[in-house]
Amino acid sequence: MVTVESSDVVFPSGTVDGVEQTGNVPIPPSRSFLATFRANLKETFFPDDPLRQFKNERGSRRFLMGLKYFFPVLEWLPSYDHTTLKSDLVAGITIASLAIPQGISYAKLANLPPILGLYSSFVPPLVYAMMGSSKDLAVGTVAVASLLIASMLGKEVPPSQNPTLYLHLAFSATFFAGVFQTSLGLLRLGFIVDFLSHATIVGFMAGAATVVCLQQLKGMLGLQHFTTATDLVSVMESVFTQTHQWRWESAVLGVSFLFFLLLTRFLSKKGPKFFWVSAAAPLTSVILGSLLVYFTHAENHGVQVIGYLKKGLNPPSLTKLVVSPPHMAVALKTGIITAIIALAEGIAVGRSFAMFKNYHIDGNKEMIAFGMMNIAGSFTSCYLTTGPFSRSAVNYNAGCKTAMSNVVMAVAVAITLLFLTPLFHYTPLVVLSAIIVAAMLGLINYEAAMHLWHVDKIDFCVCMGAYLGVVFGSVEIGLVIAVAISILRVLLFVARPRTTVLGNIPNSSIYRRMDQYSEAQSVPGVLILRVDAPIYFANASYLRERISRWMDEEEEKLQSKGEIGIVYVILDLGAVGSIDSSGIDMLKEINKSMDRKGVQLVLANPGSEVMKKLDKSKALETIRQQWIFLTVAEAVAACNSFSVHACKSDLANHETDCDSVV
Repeated sequence: MVTVESSDVVFPSGTVDGVEQTGNVPIPPSRSFLATFRANLKETFFPDDPLRQFKNERGSRRFLMGLKYFFPVLEWLPSYDHTTLKSDLVAGITIASLAIPQGISYAKLANLPPILGLYSSFVPPLVYAMMGSSKDLAVGTVAVASLLIASMLGKEVPPSQNPTLYLHLAFSATFFAGVFQTSLGLLRLGFIVDFLSHATIVGFMAGAATVVCLQQLKGMLGLQHFTTATDLVSVMESVFTQTHQWRWESAVLGVSFLFFLLLTRFLSKKGPKFFWVSAAAPLTSVILGSLLVYFTHAENHGVQVIGYLKKGLNPPSLTKLVVSPPHMAVALKTGIITAIIALAEGIAVGRSFAMFKNYHIDGNKEMIAFGMMNIAGSFTSCYLTTGPFSRSAVNYNAGCKTAMSNVVMAVAVAITLLFLTPLFHYTPLVVLSAIIVAAMLGLINYEAAMHLWHVDKIDFCVCMGAYLGVVFGSVEIGLVIAVAISILRVLLFVARPRTTVLGNIPNSSIYRRMDQYSEAQSVPGVLILRVDAPIYFANASYLRERISRWMDEEEEKLQSKGEIGIVYVILDLGAVGSIDSSGIDMLKEINKSMDRKGVQLVLANPGSEVMKKLDKSKALETIRQQWIFLTVAEAVAACNSFSVHACKSDLANHETDCDSVV
């Protein structure tokens, strides 16, 4: 075996075994702590550099651009024309026909007065039209947030026992949600929402949709009393212990309208021009159901109706906010959780449609817009709103051009509040239940779950953890489980980074993973390892043990074949973006351990941050800079060159056979 002496051998620039060497890896110039801190801060909180548009601008021009940044309406309104208005008018009226019945339905789902669903479709869309950057997002209440409000607030204050306090807590939760969303946007903390991965959202939404559908059994079966719990076992127990109270009239009516809604959805998928069939179906169901109840007096035969709805626009609710103990805590908790869910859904929907039309929306600006519209909503008797997918899809298919479609929808809702609310008196609750079930079935995306199973089993586990947690526990439990699994996965990626063995692609200077490229060949006497993550305190011990195990396994393999043992270990650090003091200590320890075994540690392709830390920690004096190379190919060529030189020296002393090394 050829050992490597700790001599200061310098490999000059030039060609070694046909491989061009460009010299040692340079150490980047040092920067002050303040400059480094500012650069890292900018990269963390301002990756999109939102202030670049203000450069070289002065005075009133900069002020105007600042207004346009926070109020995008100032950008598109001056060039607004009649053709665009026509498109937005059609889209706004179309989504209003969907927003009115959905708003009433979701308010009932949140155990709030039905009129609040209409209030929430009036003020928030007006605020978003001024501050939102999406052209296609249609603002309104959503089922998942409504369910969260009902389950979280209902545990603290049952709506049947204290409806006034429950209503005030709903306004307060909306206010706290708005403040939280606005704060995230202003402080550039939108990356927090990214902890809700796609797999988490798919599972959580499907679980919440399942729970919402189960809750609608109360209306579909005409039950007067129902469990406040949301888990599957409690709901099934509540349903089947009241079989003697099932109303066949409600069941028949509910199933009929549900079939009608699902049929219209099927027909609307036949082509984009049929989108209006599904969009108009909920309002059509409300009209038909109301007429049916009115002429048959079904309310006298067990079919429950909405009843009286107060006429008039939103009354102020600022004085009704609960901002003191003991109930403020539950409102704050509910507000933060619903705010995160609403942001995740709204921003995801906005980005999806922006991609279709090839324009960009700023996630942090959207957070500010969502937050401000919920703050304004909490002052005007609204509860939490965001950008629901179903309503936004209808808005997109209806041909909207700008956020003016939200204004048209708000005007249509305002007209309804002023003049048309008495017409909803006879609307049966079972129709509202059918509308909710039909909307929720679209959120159970089993195709996405199967795709996760085929692509990434761990993501599928995250998805199912969220789903089962919501269905068999509660909405909060499902959310906690999903986020916990996602964070655990991130921690595992950091704490257990992938290390792989590289081999040479024949007739080239390219080195690739041997488990991926079957033609890749190992280099005699050289073990090449690639570390695929930054080296931190969390993974330093693992990497030390893993590299040692790689060496032991390779030595055993070579001994069994009677081949030369390991003389060099090359670490490819191309994927190591940064390293901390624990990582540097780990490299020093590995170097000492290899020295004792007569093995030389060689580093290839270290980044600027790694070189800077190695230099400041004096680790370069230990590893020696002549053993640090720009590429793996240069490192291998240098190792082979030095091995041949050592072999010739040993051959002169009759100590080895160079043919076994080359």
